[in-house]
Amino acid sequence: MVDGPALNPENDLLGKMRGEIELLARHVAVARAVQGHQPIGILKLSELLEEPVHRVRYSLHVLEAQGYIAASPAGACATPRTAQLLENLDAEIERLIALLQAIRGR
Repeated sequence: MVDGPALNPENDLLGKMRGEIELLARHVAVARAVQGHQPIGILKLSELLEEPVHRVRYSLHVLEAQGYIAASPAGACATPRTAQLLENLDAEIERLIALLQAIRGR
């Protein structure tokens, strides 16, 4: 019999992966919005993406820490890394799909 944290779907292996993928999706959406509307402030991003300000702020923090965006007095701006991320996104997703399909086939 299994009890404790394993009963919580967000604490199991697949639940954690799902949460990380959802977070990645938000980060990518923020990066795309910044690239398409730069410079853009957090309130405008929140409105544009229909996401709470605290979530957009966190995504901006992560993206800035990894060099995908840069802060400016007028708002967030995309960096050359943003273009690379978005250009390579489909290929990276295909690699992840292949890994997941390999897991399924085992």
